[in-house]
Amino acid sequence: MTKISPYEPQNLPIDELDYRALIALVGEANAALARYSGLLQGMVNPAVLLSPITNQEAVLSSKIEGTQATLEEVLEHEAGQTHDENKTQDIREVLNYRKALMLAQEQLQGRPLRLSLLLHLHTILMDSVRGQNKTPGEFRKEQNWIGRTGCTMEEASFIPPSPLRLHDHLQAWETYLSSTDFDVLAQTAIAHAQFELIHPFKDGNGRIGRLLIPLLLYAKGRLFSPMFYLSAYLESNRDEYYARLKAISKEGDWTGWIAFFLRAIIEQATDNTARVQHIMSLYDTMKDRVRAVTHSQHTAQLVDLLFAKPIFRSSDIIEKSEIPKPTTHLLIRQLQEDGIIKVMRQASGRRPAIYVFPRLLDIAEGRIDLSRPKGSEPVQG
Repeated sequence: MTKISPYEPQNLPIDELDYRALIALVGEANAALARYSGLLQGMVNPAVLLSPITNQEAVLSSKIEGTQATLEEVLEHEAGQTHDENKTQDIREVLNYRKALMLAQEQLQGRPLRLSLLLHLHTILMDSVRGQNKTPGEFRKEQNWIGRTGCTMEEASFIPPSPLRLHDHLQAWETYLSSTDFDVLAQTAIAHAQFELIHPFKDGNGRIGRLLIPLLLYAKGRLFSPMFYLSAYLESNRDEYYARLKAISKEGDWTGWIAFFLRAIIEQATDNTARVQHIMSLYDTMKDRVRAVTHSQHTAQLVDLLFAKPIFRSSDIIEKSEIPKPTTHLLIRQLQEDGIIKVMRQASGRRPAIYVFPRLLDIAEGRIDLSRPKGSEPVQG
């Protein structure tokens, strides 16, 4: 068996790239991302309208690491549904990821991306979940390795850099984030891969690394808002994702990795644009539909709440709005009778009913054909 030595990261920026193989992809990826960012810039309330997409990103990024929670289960949990301990742990990991994502967006406004922010995000990510005993909020001080479960370092498929060199590698990586490379998207690809290969934490490296992608694009001015996520593409192409990272460490193939990353940007930006357009179309449709059904002065507030929390209890609406309790119950009944929302769990004793706004979840989870014209899908059922 050939002994594997700890990986020694290449100096950044990378000098040996095949620019001719990347130039067309760079242009196409930048154009696709610019279209998506322009769409975000034109949105009245992106935090509300993109809430389901943000939740889905948290689910998919955690799924790459082995969690099994779905978007619906996460939203059910927030609405008071109980699950077994293993599922609850999975859900908690997803909620931590979402919390870290939201905090990073606040912290980055007008500030550069720093190692101190990563430590803060890691603390949130590992709070009260599996791995909480693996020094949350601290870079590792021990040698780690990657391989099949239970393998020794001698049997590992990859050994990250020695902890004795970790500080120097991270400082060089942080300096690279603040520098200018030949293209921001390619720089983001390089920064993500270098972080994963440095593997600075005992646990949570993959999720923090994927958080970095929209944060760096936002910090570099390529996104109006850091609400752009690659986990759907990386999850569906997981084998190639890991193979491309491995090819960097084994063969120094940065060009192949950057090409893969740019293709991910192109596909995900196109998909995200279609998804957001469908959500915006549904939002406009729902404002008119709910107003026609309820004749209520609370229409705008009610629709915003449906989009922010598509699985909910009546108490959620009462707590997050100024709509009186009797009016809330009347509005819910009207929406239910019209088919806009459905009962997910019937009320029983002191246990309240849980309702769902299925059309929004269908868009967020990809259960509709995004190539169909916006507004062509039915809003009932």
